[in-house]
Amino acid sequence: MQTQPQDGSPYVLVVDDDPLTLKSVGIILRGARLRVVTVGDSATALEQLRRAKPRVVCLDVMMGPMNGLDLCRLVKTDAELRDIHVILLTARAMERERHEGFAAGADDYIAKPFSNKDLVARVRQAFETVAPADSAHSQD
Repeated sequence: MQTQPQDGSPYVLVVDDDPLTLKSVGIILRGARLRVVTVGDSATALEQLRRAKPRVVCLDVMMGPMNGLDLCRLVKTDAELRDIHVILLTARAMERERHEGFAAGADDYIAKPFSNKDLVARVRQAFETVAPADSAHSQD
């Protein structure tokens, strides 16, 4: 688990309780020259969100004890965090589940399995949406 970006530049926080998924998503995004911090649970994610305020967070939905939808709701109702772009990464791909994700405040919803190129494109788009002037700094 990496808990801080090395140089304080904008980064994406990836939150998933499955170590293999967490590692894979981190490798994909780092391979695209994005700065990435990974955490394996919602409590640690919330601490990281409050402390470092990443520009983008990719959340797994099915985590415990606080699931990704609850964490998303918390982020989007917190005045200090609500501008963080939330992307839900989940195996829950039914239409009703996607609607639940957007109702919770998610900015994007990516169903697993997903293509590496699609993930990278959507994370890059999120950086541009959140902070166009700083998006170039999100890369090495």
